[in-house]
Amino acid sequence: MKIGLVGLPGSGKTTLFKLLTGISDDLPLSGMEATTGTARVPDERIDYLSKLYKPRKTTYAQIDLVDLPGLNFSEEQKKGKNPFLAAVRNVDALVAVVQVFAEEAPHVLGAVNPWRDLEMIHTELVFADWEVIEKRLERLGTKKKKENETELKLLQRCREALEAENRLTSLSFTGEETELLRGFQFLTLKPLLIVINLDAEGFKTGFPGREEFLAGLQEKGLPFLEVSARIEQEIAELSADDRELFMEDLGITEPGIDRLARTVYRHLHLLSFFTVGEDEVKAWTIKEGTTAKKAAGKIHSDIERGFIRAEVAAYHDLVTHGNMAKLKEKRLFRLEGKDYLVKDGDIISFRFNV
Repeated sequence: MKIGLVGLPGSGKTTLFKLLTGISDDLPLSGMEATTGTARVPDERIDYLSKLYKPRKTTYAQIDLVDLPGLNFSEEQKKGKNPFLAAVRNVDALVAVVQVFAEEAPHVLGAVNPWRDLEMIHTELVFADWEVIEKRLERLGTKKKKENETELKLLQRCREALEAENRLTSLSFTGEETELLRGFQFLTLKPLLIVINLDAEGFKTGFPGREEFLAGLQEKGLPFLEVSARIEQEIAELSADDRELFMEDLGITEPGIDRLARTVYRHLHLLSFFTVGEDEVKAWTIKEGTTAKKAAGKIHSDIERGFIRAEVAAYHDLVTHGNMAKLKEKRLFRLEGKDYLVKDGDIISFRFNV
């Protein structure tokens, strides 16, 4: 699962990318090429399980991030030499970073206007999808085969939505239609999260037009999160004790980077199941609706192939009763078959034979 960060130059997306992935701030990034990294997803449940089992290794869930080339709408991009479009098709979801401050760094377009910035990003994505559909419809029009009618009607419906400046997520699709669209990698079908990048003052007091902007995002059904890349930089540079005092002064309980990682995780409908033991306590990332057999394949293909049963306990039951022995005693430790849908927080041991 890859998440792409998109934004205008100066939006703060690269700063957030470096903070999330731990890539050195001294490392120069060109802005013209995609850069990849991995972000850890903080989880209090892993902290608890690690204290309980005292393993030699503790592994948190991770998400793959891509710092996409900046949108600058230059003449080269207009002529088709667009590194952003080449990179964005390979990500599964998008995080759009918008700048709502001007004091720390002037906006690349002069005045700060988050709606304008979002509209520019939206237009770029919509037009890219429209172009793909136009080319495909042109090919289908020359073939005129009966088996292409379903695809033809579907793409015409998608084109109408795009020409009305709507994302394709505004439409409903059947399972068959979803499969037909999968290969196109449409950008406006990808989940989208808006990150509002504030300066220190804006983080404390808000920014001009905040209420209207947030209300507009809610009306459009766009999830959002407010962070300050500048504050996150300062937090990352402090010692643990100083960090706690600094955050207390700001009235925050955890770094925004941690909130961002978790929000992205939830927004993509991801969940974690856990494997535990003296060797390792580990969180495994799967999509909602994943069966026990498929989840076993996350650990190793042999476990999926030779799947027999999954031994499952709920995390909250373990916290309540303190250890696995008590769960077995109270019959809260259960056996599940291959079609069991794994739940967030399940602690699983797989039985298999190959």
